[in-house]
Amino acid sequence: MNTIEKWISSHREELIRTAQFLYENPETAYGEIKSSQCLAKYLEAQGFEVAYRTAGINTAFTAVWKNRTGEPIIGFLAEYDALPEIGHACGHNLLGTGVCAAACALKADMKERQMSGTIRVYGCPAEEMMSGKIVMNEQGVFDDLDVAVMWHPFDRNRVSNDVWQSQDIKNYIFRGVSAHAAKSPETGRSALDAAELMNIGVNYLREHVPGDVQMHYAYADNGIPANVVPDYAKTNYFIRSSKRERTEDASARVDACAKGAAMMTGTSVEIELVASCREMKVNRVLAEVYYEAMTRVPVPEYTEDELLYAQKITEEAGLVNRGQYFAGLEPLEKEPVTISIGTDASEVSHTVPLITLSAATMCRGTPLHHRAAAKQAGMSIGHKGMLYAARCMAEGTGLLLEKPEKLQKAWEYHRSTS
Repeated sequence: MNTIEKWISSHREELIRTAQFLYENPETAYGEIKSSQCLAKYLEAQGFEVAYRTAGINTAFTAVWKNRTGEPIIGFLAEYDALPEIGHACGHNLLGTGVCAAACALKADMKERQMSGTIRVYGCPAEEMMSGKIVMNEQGVFDDLDVAVMWHPFDRNRVSNDVWQSQDIKNYIFRGVSAHAAKSPETGRSALDAAELMNIGVNYLREHVPGDVQMHYAYADNGIPANVVPDYAKTNYFIRSSKRERTEDASARVDACAKGAAMMTGTSVEIELVASCREMKVNRVLAEVYYEAMTRVPVPEYTEDELLYAQKITEEAGLVNRGQYFAGLEPLEKEPVTISIGTDASEVSHTVPLITLSAATMCRGTPLHHRAAAKQAGMSIGHKGMLYAARCMAEGTGLLLEKPEKLQKAWEYHRSTS
């Protein structure tokens, strides 16, 4: 049993308690007060120096530990925000705790082997809004890192060789003229009509964009009853694709739908860009190093009760897995894999070489942002995946520190790719 495995094993129960505290106190974007404090205080107790309000964000933090020369600088990216209504259905209670565990285990290993380096753990809020890391990156928080490391809960174990989507998140705010909907509707100018016409236009637009372009929208409640011509309406849009130029083109065309709808209804529209990022920039050199490390770490084994739970939740939620609830480490793909979801970490990948690992914190077929994912994030299935991911991140980073030439090659690869 090496130092990393010993540390994680000996701290197993307190790590699970930490993850459960976050699970039982779900907090949404920029409101993660208890969650960020919990992780920051834990790192402080483990010998890290903690600075709060990183990049001026109330729920962001930076925890630092330095050994010998302090070079290279390793950045671990933690997330801890939950989703409205369904809590930790993306497993960020596990993500944030697992990142802290990896950093602490690596710290113990570096002390034991007298390895030089600095470990920084960044508490990154508001990932579900595609915001926190983008704001931090714009302010140069990650500029001096040599590498950035993170993981994400999924239904399988693998190096994430994935191209996460480029995204624009926008609010479209329509303003019109209020009137009594029955007595004098002709004097009103309906902001809601404008919003609905915009959405109709976007739905027709879907036929005329590349196949990987996705456009999702939701209405914000304006609190106006049906007998009043609404003078206010707001929609939130996610516009994404696997290439930044395609996202920008689709985003401009959605803007045109909004402006046209405002013209048709005699209203005005304000377009608010909430967040924007490029697609993920994968790094083959890092992927190979961390895959090598993952081959050395045993995947979790599951009890009969856990397998019965996986069977039950599969039947209840209609998951597709053909009775194979968990599997081993998946092979590293020869080429990057384009996926249909996004993360604000993508923008960081253009600043510094970044590696993401995936670990099974839910049985196969469980989708993210689903109640089945949330249930497993708060029980032993999720905990086992979290501890496995923590060890894989620590082992992979330890291997990278042993092979400084790999870090140099990772930077060469980073600079050579668009």
